[in-house]
Amino acid sequence: MARKIHLQKNDITLRSIEDDDLPYLYDLIYGASEPLWKKYDAPFYSLEPHTLESYKSHEEARKHRLSEHEVDSRLLIEYKGRIIGTVMYYWEEKSSFWLEVGIGIYDSSYWEIGVGSQALKMWIDHLFQTMPLARVGLRTWSKNMRMIHIATKLGMKEEARIRKAHLYQGYYYDSVRLGVLREEWFLEDSKR
Repeated sequence: MARKIHLQKNDITLRSIEDDDLPYLYDLIYGASEPLWKKYDAPFYSLEPHTLESYKSHEEARKHRLSEHEVDSRLLIEYKGRIIGTVMYYWEEKSSFWLEVGIGIYDSSYWEIGVGSQALKMWIDHLFQTMPLARVGLRTWSKNMRMIHIATKLGMKEEARIRKAHLYQGYYYDSVRLGVLREEWFLEDSKR
């Protein structure tokens, strides 16, 4: 199992998910029938009904997939002690250390106050500091302008745009890939 992580800056904490967190996290993500966050989440992820048991199974598989020397691939975001979302990464190509990051703030009352950008900055800092990464990428879609704004604010550059790649509610949207190289990240960090 991966080592436990606890990162804190001001009122924001990123930490490993504990078994006791699962019921609350499950309710936060799946409790509402049509959550607002889902309208902006990438359309290639569906929000199908799940059971708590399947969520626990998913978390157990994730823990076993990571070695004890790897960075945990999903952390909770707490703001002022309250769980509000998660940050994560997944391997696009592990052999070349190419990973993509993501963030979900599931309670919309915490949107547009800077929590997401600060949490994502903390997460990318941690990944660059603990892994031999040449780059960190982020994949989203053209409807999610908040995510594109956060990524560019943090110094990520648009690297690819696949036009009309996603059909959602009768409209086509572009798939957008952004990324930042290690040297760019630390150069931008000195300016932030």
